[in-house]
Amino acid sequence: MLRDTQGVGSQALLPMEVVPILGRFTGRSTCEEIAREATTELGEDVPVDLVVKLATELEDALFVDGPPYRRERARIEREFAGAPVREASHAGGAYHDDPEALAEYIDVECLGVREPVPSSKRKARTNGATPGGAPTTSKAPAPPKSPKNGGARLVGLVAPHIDPWRGARCYGAAYNALAAALPADADTFVLLGTSHAPMRQPFALCRKAFATPLGAMEADVDSIDAIATACDFDPYADQFNHKREHSLEFQAVFLRHLLGPRKARIIPVLAGLGEHQQSGDSPARSRSITRFFDALRKVIDRRNAVVIAGADLAHVGPRFGDARPLDESERSRLGVIDRDSLARAERLDAEAFWQHVSTDLDTRRVCGLAPMYSLLRTITPGARGEVRHYEQTVDPEEGSIVSHAAVGFYV
Repeated sequence: MLRDTQGVGSQALLPMEVVPILGRFTGRSTCEEIAREATTELGEDVPVDLVVKLATELEDALFVDGPPYRRERARIEREFAGAPVREASHAGGAYHDDPEALAEYIDVECLGVREPVPSSKRKARTNGATPGGAPTTSKAPAPPKSPKNGGARLVGLVAPHIDPWRGARCYGAAYNALAAALPADADTFVLLGTSHAPMRQPFALCRKAFATPLGAMEADVDSIDAIATACDFDPYADQFNHKREHSLEFQAVFLRHLLGPRKARIIPVLAGLGEHQQSGDSPARSRSITRFFDALRKVIDRRNAVVIAGADLAHVGPRFGDARPLDESERSRLGVIDRDSLARAERLDAEAFWQHVSTDLDTRRVCGLAPMYSLLRTITPGARGEVRHYEQTVDPEEGSIVSHAAVGFYV
């Protein structure tokens, strides 16, 4: 199955037999060359007409980088650029789109702050989202607990961005930590998220309100404009990536639920840092990135903003390209390595965290490197980190693992 995560095309289901052909659709070969190479690989004749037919069908389905795809993408980008609100792309799939059902799920399954509503008293729900059969290792959430140094004020938070069906317990630990130590006057939240789509620039801002089934999170456009003005790159070049990116959407949903009717604004930032992740070089060496962090830090200081990073950790197993799932000893070793990374984050040692994670990025595949590093570079100096929860979510069918954690930062 081919899926377009940016929502220009939708999805296409193809037989496995065409993979040797499809894998050669790189833009560097003619259909005749692809037919000859695939014939050699398969040891049987692959007609040119078959290659042309496959290319044409994929082009019509907007999976080929050609005029139809570019026209449709340009149209969707224009619509998104002009829209005042970023719609909730994953409502009804990754979480309930019914407000009552969503609030109950967060309170009961994630935060553990109330009992389920008896089925006889529930209103009829029209959404089709259900966690039935979702792979999970979550147990009932633990009761909320205060940070070790009681009375501390939370200034930063690492929360997961795995889907809420599977990450319920970790989301609960993260947002219970926020509820327990959130300053009463906090009304601005910087949301730092992983961009799962490639980015041309290191960061992407978004000036739009984020819709959720529980109400919108308004954007702090004045602060966003101030950050953009300080940039020496175009911070809106990759704004389209915000349209379907879940790493920030899930944080907006939990934040809106936690705040209720309380007025608050967000500063949505997608962190790419792709060039530095590929090379392993620290972003601290980049003047452009340092200027961005300086501008963001000024806004955080002026607004007394809370910084939230939507960030998962390791991605290992067959789903992510490994030959087999990890055994118990390997899972234990993964936990040790993950916690070593988190210990560096707890110390607010951004450079040590970057170095530790970037060295095995090709094997551990920590997709939250960029937003977590950005958080460490911008939250209040002297803050103390505390891991509130760590978890490895295992797919019950083929054993792939996504690890994630909840980490609070306090002053």
